[in-house]
Amino acid sequence: MPANTPPPNSVTPDGAFLRLLKVLDTLRTQCPWDKKQTMETLRHLTIEETYELSDAILDGDMQEIKKELGDVMMHLVFYARIGDEQNQFNITDVLNGVCDKLISRHPHIYGDVEVENEEQVKQNWEKLKLKEGNKSVLAGVPTSLPALVKAGRIQEKARGVGFDWDEKQQVWEKVEEELQEFKNEFNITDGKEIDIEKAEGEFGDLLFSLVNYARFVDINPENALEKTNKKFIKRFQYLEEKAKESGKALQDMTLAEMDIYWNEAKKLP
Repeated sequence: MPANTPPPNSVTPDGAFLRLLKVLDTLRTQCPWDKKQTMETLRHLTIEETYELSDAILDGDMQEIKKELGDVMMHLVFYARIGDEQNQFNITDVLNGVCDKLISRHPHIYGDVEVENEEQVKQNWEKLKLKEGNKSVLAGVPTSLPALVKAGRIQEKARGVGFDWDEKQQVWEKVEEELQEFKNEFNITDGKEIDIEKAEGEFGDLLFSLVNYARFVDINPENALEKTNKKFIKRFQYLEEKAKESGKALQDMTLAEMDIYWNEAKKLP
C-alpha cells in the first residue's frame, strides 16, 4: 500500500467516512483530473451516478446498490471539499445542517407535537417549511426534475396542505374526463386540421391525472414506467436475437412474424 494511502479503517462508520475524506483530500491536491473539477463539471456526473443508483435499485442488485451509493457519497464529499476551498461551507457544516433540519422538522420525535399517522407527518413538514421562509409549498420542487417525477412531487406537496381529492374514485373520474377531452381533439370534422398544441395540452392533463391516481393507489409512476421500459427492451432484444438466428432482418419481417417471437418473449421470466 502506498505511503499516502489511508489505511482501510472501515470497521466503524466514522473511520470509513474519515478515510473517504482523506482520499478526496489527496486526490484533490495530487490528481490532475480531480484538481480541475468544479461544482459545474461534477453536476452532470452526479446526475449520471444517481440514475445508475436508481437502475440498481429497480434491478434489486444489492451489490450494485452498495457500489453506486459509494459513488454518490464520493460526489457529495467532493462538493463539500470545493465549498470549503471557497470558504463557503465544509463537510461539518453540511452534516450539522441536515441534522438540525431533521430535528426541527420532526417535532413529534424531538418535541411535544403529537401525530397519528404518516399523513400528519407530511402535513407538518410542509407547514414547517413555510415557517422557515419558503414562499410557496411548491418552491421545493426542483425545476429540472423529469416531468413525470415533478408531477408526483407537485401533487404530494399540494396534498401536504390539504389540497387533494377525498376519494380515489373522484380521481379516476378525472382521468376519464381528461381521456375524453384528449380523444375529442382528434374527432375533427369539416376538414379541419388537428390542433397539435391543444392536443398536447390535453395529453399533459391526462398524464397528470394518471399520476395523481397512481399516487392514490400507492404506485410510483416513475418506477412503473421504468419497469415497463426495461420489460419492453428485454422483449425487443429477444425479438432481435430470434430474427438474427432465423437469418432475417427486422425490417424485412411482417408484423405477424414479429408477433410470434414477441409472444414467446412475453412468456419468459
